[in-house]
Amino acid sequence: MNRKAIISGGTKGIGRAITEALASEGYDVAICSRTESDLEVLKTELNHRFPRIKVLTQVVDMRVKSEVIQFGTSVCDAWKRIDVLVNNAGAFHPGALFDEPDGAMEEMIETNLYSAYHLTRVVVELMLVYRKGHIFNMCSVASAQAYPNGGSYSVSKFALLGFTKNLREELRTQGIKVTAILPGATWTDSWAGYEAPPERLMKPRDVAEAVVSALRMSSGAVVEEIVMRPQLGDIK
Repeated sequence: MNRKAIISGGTKGIGRAITEALASEGYDVAICSRTESDLEVLKTELNHRFPRIKVLTQVVDMRVKSEVIQFGTSVCDAWKRIDVLVNNAGAFHPGALFDEPDGAMEEMIETNLYSAYHLTRVVVELMLVYRKGHIFNMCSVASAQAYPNGGSYSVSKFALLGFTKNLREELRTQGIKVTAILPGATWTDSWAGYEAPPERLMKPRDVAEAVVSALRMSSGAVVEEIVMRPQLGDIK
């Protein structure tokens, strides 16, 4: 029986790279996105490349609590066991706290923090039954260091790292691993239009490989935090 993984925001950037990496490892994958056409295209590609896995998709606005919970519940009902949860969905809008658009804080807290909180609370119930599983939360180097124009994004990512640390403490004796991933600049839609040599930013598959490497460890070991930056350092 294939292992099972849920990846939120799994059709683009880092989420897509993680989805493809886990599919290549033989995981059945459940992915969500706000755009149905993106889900359909990726599902077709995955079914063609990895015919032995199953792919579940669902349109979800991760800002909406009821949709997040319904997604997690439907996947858990379908599979009865979840091995990996990747809370990857996120939103990024640069700006200072004092002059960013009204509603920026709400959007990024809802997308970057609350979505992970609500989805985890659904999925972890199933993991606790088997006392096994691995939860990855996609934080950021902005979770550990404030920077100019980080604004509500940085606040939300600080909060997500705090959530991850608490979750790790609560679940470490239950057989469930929890890992925070803190990537620096990575070639995703957030950096669209940025002009730089390809090597100046990390590739999404670099982050995906870190996830797969963490999953390969024995049951007695866990990587609590993975901090990743471009070789040349942060972009300032």
